[in-house]
Amino acid sequence: MNNKLKDTIEWFDEYHQGARYGLEGKVLRQEESNFQTITIFESIKYGRALLLDNCWMTAEKQEKHYHESLIHPALCGSKIIDNILIIGGGDGGSARECLKYEEVKSIDLIEIDSKVIELSKKYLTSILGDGWTDSRLNIKIKNGIDWVKTTKNDSYDVIIVDGADPVGPAKELFSHSFLNNCKRILKPGGIFATQSESPEAFHEAHINIVNSLRQIFDFADPLYGSVPIYPSGWWSWTFASMKEANYLYPLESRIIEISKNCQIWSPRWQKGAFSAMPAYIERELIK
Repeated sequence: MNNKLKDTIEWFDEYHQGARYGLEGKVLRQEESNFQTITIFESIKYGRALLLDNCWMTAEKQEKHYHESLIHPALCGSKIIDNILIIGGGDGGSARECLKYEEVKSIDLIEIDSKVIELSKKYLTSILGDGWTDSRLNIKIKNGIDWVKTTKNDSYDVIIVDGADPVGPAKELFSHSFLNNCKRILKPGGIFATQSESPEAFHEAHINIVNSLRQIFDFADPLYGSVPIYPSGWWSWTFASMKEANYLYPLESRIIEISKNCQIWSPRWQKGAFSAMPAYIERELIK
């Protein structure tokens, strides 16, 4: 692509198991980093979008379906939210949702690929915008697996895994060793949250993620919603904690603070999304 604007309108598709998921528009930028191919695409329907290795990651006009679903059950449920860890999230959407909470004092955003942040800052300005300069946001260009491995016990109130599909650099973000380290560095009363794939397009991966978390944590439950540009359009996020499933019960004070600024998330929506497990998924999950 030689990093030049491609003026012709065309379809850009993600191919997955005999199906394709695409948007019409034009490529603005495409680069090879040390880890992956990064594409910025200007779509007609959803605005500018980010792809990694030709897989849709986010798009300006529908990213709230993903980011609000991942962040608010965790941050509205955790007893304390002083210190937050985000693994991945280089587009800035998860950080933006966390920064909405006045209680949050520090966010460590651990992104392995500096190019993702660089191109998101330049082309996806509507997602985080001035939030990149918020003094509470600490950006570390590091490997998230190494970060949790070397972090001391009980360091974070909430841990968010905002990674890609479990292939390439993101594969180890779903391993038992990584998840056990996340449990170790999570403070008592804290919440772990991760995107957990489509129960239809990535069925086996989804089941494995939820079952792994149920083996490691006392409580783990998936929440179901839609992300229009992702394979099948049907997605999931899974939340885990020890001693009590506090992610199921948003605190009233935070509901008042956050609800007015959300397009997707609300206590009513969250309750329904946690209850929207199909029967065939329920039969396959460890109780």
